[in-house]
Amino acid sequence: MASPMIEQIQQRVSTPRLCEPAPDSKLLQEIYRCALRAPDHKVLRPWRYLVIEGDARARLGELFCQCAEKKDGPLTLEQREKLKNKPLRAPLILIGISTNQDHPKVPVFEQQVSCGVGIGYMLLALQSLGFAGMWRTGAMAENVHLKAALDISESETIVGFLYVGSPVGEPKKIADIDPRDYFTLWP
Repeated sequence: MASPMIEQIQQRVSTPRLCEPAPDSKLLQEIYRCALRAPDHKVLRPWRYLVIEGDARARLGELFCQCAEKKDGPLTLEQREKLKNKPLRAPLILIGISTNQDHPKVPVFEQQVSCGVGIGYMLLALQSLGFAGMWRTGAMAENVHLKAALDISESETIVGFLYVGSPVGEPKKIADIDPRDYFTLWP
């Protein structure tokens, strides 16, 4: 008999279509606490999160356009509209940033994974509270101009953009996966 937590994890899905409302500030504090429980070798706390909501989403869309043009040159009208509207897909965006510290026992990739686990924990918390999320990366996650504009240092990594809101429509059905296809006894 599976526990409620195991059932929740096994039913987790990403939700690409999100609308108002996002969780209120009290619930967000609880969700944020979940991210801060990610495995964290040597207690480096190698993460931080930017919270983008309200009018800041439109400003982020404009910033996406400016930074894409700095990197790749002029955008077509269609490219500009697509980039400008990305942050408007959800009422709240959390940008997960790995702070990538120099440590002899904790490689950078482990710190980035820790940040990613925090994002995953927030996805689980959101779904358990009746909300939803979608974790995205894409070209903007690696755009050096965007990192500079958001005051993200060269040594830090954008691990993902977590779009947060209420789900639109029914959750997609994901086929059950047989663990035997992915777990192998060694030797």
